[in-house]
Amino acid sequence: MKRFTSSLYLVTDSGLAKKPIEVLVEEAIRGGVDCVQLREKNIATKNFVALAKTVKNITIRHNVPLIINDRIDVALAVDADGVHLGQDDMPLANARKLLPHRMIIGITASTINEAIEAQNGGADYIGASPVFATPTKTDTAAPLGLEGLQEMNDAVTIPVVAIGGINLHNAEDVLLHGSDCLAVVSAIVCADDPCHAATKLATIIKKVKEIKS
Repeated sequence: MKRFTSSLYLVTDSGLAKKPIEVLVEEAIRGGVDCVQLREKNIATKNFVALAKTVKNITIRHNVPLIINDRIDVALAVDADGVHLGQDDMPLANARKLLPHRMIIGITASTINEAIEAQNGGADYIGASPVFATPTKTDTAAPLGLEGLQEMNDAVTIPVVAIGGINLHNAEDVLLHGSDCLAVVSAIVCADDPCHAATKLATIIKKVKEIKS
């Protein structure tokens, strides 16, 4: 049974957000976001933990999983639902030993080999990154494109979360190329109305699911 079943995955970015993170998360969930990754690269650990506790209170109320980016210590401190790790973060095997078995572990993959390795190592989902070029992350590999995304989806059996430059204009194509879930940053974080932005994306996801069924 898959432990990760989300379809609209919000990745936060305080530097881009037009609203406080806790307000953004609340509104996005009301619009249809069903997984939240708290990503804070430039914040003191004490403040990260405090923010994570606040956000967790929101996600618990809506029965939405909270994933912490990179920071296993923060995830443990707030009893989050999981962590997301990049290729340069703690190795998956070590993370699995430190985390409770119930915790979800997602792994970023930019190549098919990385995706297969993550699956074989026990990852719960793959973060296929980047699908398209994106200004929110400049230290990434070359974009996979839709064909590369399809190839990665075909190579693994665990859920594949597509991230990188995904918006209302390309979301349907991304989903039709095998992705199980859309992860978005600026499409929701930069929106004046995060709830409305999330609702539009959720509507596209529902439409594609009906096409596939």
